Amino acid sequence: MCVSYAVPTVSLLDELGGMSGVDERLRRIESVTDAALGHLSVEDLLAELLERVQRLLRVDTVAVLLLDPSSEQLVATAAKGIEAEVRQGVRIPLGRGFAGRVAAEKKPVILPRVDHTTVLNPILWERGIRSLLGVPLLSGGSVMGVLHVGTLGARRFTADDIQLLQIVGDRVASVIQERQAEAERSAARLLQRSLLPARLPVVPGLEMAARYVPAERGGVGGDWYDVFVLPSGGLCLVVGDVVGRGFAAAGEMGRLRSALRAHALFSGDPAEALTRLNQQVQHFEGSGMVATVQVAMFPPSCERLHLSSAGHLPPVLAVPDRSAGIIDMPNDPPLGVSGGLARRSTTINVPAGAVVCFYTDGLVERRTTSLDVGLKRLCEAVVAGPAESVCTRIMGQLIGNDPRADDIAVLVLRRSTHQ
Repeated sequence: MCVSYAVPTVSLLDELGGMSGVDERLRRIESVTDAALGHLSVEDLLAELLERVQRLLRVDTVAVLLLDPSSEQLVATAAKGIEAEVRQGVRIPLGRGFAGRVAAEKKPVILPRVDHTTVLNPILWERGIRSLLGVPLLSGGSVMGVLHVGTLGARRFTADDIQLLQIVGDRVASVIQERQAEAERSAARLLQRSLLPARLPVVPGLEMAARYVPAERGGVGGDWYDVFVLPSGGLCLVVGDVVGRGFAAAGEMGRLRSALRAHALFSGDPAEALTRLNQQVQHFEGSGMVATVQVAMFPPSCERLHLSSAGHLPPVLAVPDRSAGIIDMPNDPPLGVSGGLARRSTTINVPAGAVVCFYTDGLVERRTTSLDVGLKRLCEAVVAGPAESVCTRIMGQLIGNDPRADDIAVLVLRRSTHQ
């Protein structure tokens, strides 16, 4: 995917004002992150940047290593002159070797002699590189990687070389950071959309309607809903919200969705399915994931609904000729929160014509009003009518034209009046 990015235009001559003998090199370095690169993909961008850096500093090799998600290893991501680093998937532990030292110390490092005693990666000395200069790639004071250059002949890198490469490194880090963030946002949106049901199942005796609307700001969240038919012929409904935003939250949401589907296939009890899911979360995810989830199961007759909640807001029930209200049910701890208490299920009757509304907190929570106000507005919007009409009414009354600060998932079910 190609992403446009406006590259900073502050003059490098201003940044290095007063340095003599480098005006021509400064004019050339301006091209390292010029606006003409804005149309390139991340991979093509890095390849073009390294080629320009190679020409600028008159070096034989250039490489970018980026910190992996664990922040423990540098991964060779792009290279010019030593492409084998990338092709072999070279990884350098933080603090070890030349690149690891640059990242750990967060400052430039010159290496006048390259051999097995000074460099961890054998590709560098096997390639015949004799001198290295590396600078950290920094974002907000945090290391995101290393940019280093090398020469096949002996070379004494100067203070001018260091300053020039660090400025290039700062520019490269800024571009990479923005491109990675945009790529992550795009990937998270695609992942999240792909995990929502393409269509709601057709179940005799039930009408269904749903809405999913992402937040306008703040990145992709971990909200989702799911509906699927069980082996018994009944129906399982899920709404959930992973704490956090971005690709990580979307990925966690995807894992929860798939795991919960598997657990629900072998249990007719929502509380049991959530118990097994929580055991899986705590075993594999540790304390890194927290999510609220609500599971509901209809038997084939659709006359009753079995519910269990892991920290999620309760659904709303509207029965013909009565005002809608919040379903009274126990609320157990969210997934990922340790605790020895057994999870609980609640069973409610669902008369013909009744409507049940499931939702995530983005529908009812507002910074300027209390949650009780949002829940009251939701109860006023839910009526015992056709599912699609009720869904439209809910979104119109609670969202309208307001900017969305959080993702919103809504799932409305109506038991048919013709049984």
